[in-house]
Amino acid sequence: MNDSRAEPLRVLVVEDDPVAADAHALYVGRVPGFAVSGTVRSVAGARRHLDQHAVDLLLLDLYLPDGHGLAFVRSLRAAGHAADVIAVTSARDLAVVREGVSLGVVQYVLKPFTFATLRDRLLRYAAFRAAAGEASGQDEVDRAIAALRSPQPAALPKGLTAATLRVVTDALRAAPGGLSAAAAADAIGISRITARRYLEHLVETGRAARAPQYGQVGRPELRYRWSGH
Repeated sequence: MNDSRAEPLRVLVVEDDPVAADAHALYVGRVPGFAVSGTVRSVAGARRHLDQHAVDLLLLDLYLPDGHGLAFVRSLRAAGHAADVIAVTSARDLAVVREGVSLGVVQYVLKPFTFATLRDRLLRYAAFRAAAGEASGQDEVDRAIAALRSPQPAALPKGLTAATLRVVTDALRAAPGGLSAAAAADAIGISRITARRYLEHLVETGRAARAPQYGQVGRPELRYRWSGH
């Protein structure tokens, strides 16, 4: 059977902050079915890239040094460019969101975000893109739109619960100096192994950082610090 989606979806990262741009490109590259077409820092750079390369999706910061992202999208549509757009922004103005929807922005991702958040949006976008042919009825149309418009929180790894994760998260956020797995376990009333699993999950999703703590006899102890939002 011929797989029309064998080629990865090509993503152009448009972000003026070099650290954020590198992080976003790294995130995109880790999601199966997606490839980074390029990284640019401005509207002008995005225009040049689109003139020279085929792009399926723009991961577009809305506040760029040489123009607003939505004005850029409007000009792309007027010129006949059909690339889809996921807007990346720290703005929470719903008027901007409505304008973006009218221009065909398929998703909004608020800064700062974790890899898990972007992965969820990209995979939902891929599922929406993969839908082809004629819908059999209203239910099928609704499912296709829901895949794109109704993102859900990323599923927790097996054995972890949302309730305990909230408790661990609250304990870590309340500890400016960070916590070891043993300290977290004592504070929460769970085993050290269980506490470590939750702390490691927070690290993997970008909400915590870990580093060895030296100065004691024996092996250094890992200390976890909150770095999310």
